[in-house]
Amino acid sequence: MAPRFALILALLLALMMASRLFRHDPPAPVPSAAAAMPGASARHVSSKADGAGLPMPDDRARRRRALTEHLQLVEHMYCSYRAGSRYPAGSRPMAEHIDQNAPNAPVTEMHPLRLEGGASDAKIQVQTAQSRVYLAAGEAVAFSLRAVDAEGRVLPLVVTRALAGGITYGATRAAPQAALPFADDGNGADPVAGDGAFTGVLAPAQTGLAGFDGTIRTEVRFNAGGKSGAVLFDVIYTPALPAVWSGPAREAVENGALAFILKLDVRMPGRYVISGRVDDAAGRPFALLTFNDILGPGPNDLRLTVFGKLMRDREAALPLTLRDVDGYLLKENPASGNGSATDRALLPRLEGKVLTSAAHSLAGFSDAEWQSEERSRYLTEFGKDVALARQQLAAFDPGQPLPPSACAQAGQNAPLK
Repeated sequence: MAPRFALILALLLALMMASRLFRHDPPAPVPSAAAAMPGASARHVSSKADGAGLPMPDDRARRRRALTEHLQLVEHMYCSYRAGSRYPAGSRPMAEHIDQNAPNAPVTEMHPLRLEGGASDAKIQVQTAQSRVYLAAGEAVAFSLRAVDAEGRVLPLVVTRALAGGITYGATRAAPQAALPFADDGNGADPVAGDGAFTGVLAPAQTGLAGFDGTIRTEVRFNAGGKSGAVLFDVIYTPALPAVWSGPAREAVENGALAFILKLDVRMPGRYVISGRVDDAAGRPFALLTFNDILGPGPNDLRLTVFGKLMRDREAALPLTLRDVDGYLLKENPASGNGSATDRALLPRLEGKVLTSAAHSLAGFSDAEWQSEERSRYLTEFGKDVALARQQLAAFDPGQPLPPSACAQAGQNAPLK
């Protein structure tokens, strides 16, 4: 289950427990001010109660309002959980995870020149970029920086030192280092010569950092506009590949859903977490697909599946394209310091288009909600809370119609009465 979904579920469970306390303890009548006063006369009290001994009109209104608000709360819990779980965790609309739509986009920043001693100079702005944050074995990352004045004019810049080193804690393991050349010559990772942006490339496998597992920090010292400054770039590197992609990807329509099937040759068995992005026929981000399961050693068929109801509800424009697949092996017992400093071993990423599906008809995919034992259990419990809350409100004021179901208002199926 995705961390965000688990957090939402925990919140709903907390609300459910609160609702159960309310269910077993309906609101007690609020005593009138006169009844609470020891010296109040019986005549004065009786003048504010009806002849049948029912609560005062104001008190009845408060109790009905409390019961109505309780019903709205438990119905909101039911409807929210049902709506949020109608698709499985491994096939979600990209709109829910827009921050994961472009995992290979460069990370860019702009900030005032940072001087030694902690001060800064806002007259000189430093623009930095790095092509990625996570590095699998054999991958490289490009860093760049340039300086501009307050009007955006490029300032002359000279890189005086650039050194990459593994971050360690204490003296538990060696801290290898590697010097990085930076240039503005239009070669390699530097796109344009003489534009004031200096670029350097870190390829740990080609340096003394080849066997380092953890965070590598690159410190770049420079001079711009007659003043000295420094910037830091961090990447997370894992030196061993737990698995490699093997063979071409293919598609299949299975159980009313569209499955993208990738071949993965597993060297280190364990739990793999793998994500892929899906765009529709117009190139619009459509879905985030996730695989989270245990894989054994050797060849494996790994499925990233677009749920049928997701395609039907969002009227997907087919064909769909799978792109930008990345993932990792989750380590059960990472040994920080002495051994591996990270909790994962990264897979080589599949950048860009991986596979485009056939132009299937939407009618060929299922419109059914996702089902599981856990989902059914929670819906049953939330449904019980809703049914009891409606019964309490109806019993308290049988002459008044119950409010319509919040699920029906939201275009969902109402819970069982």
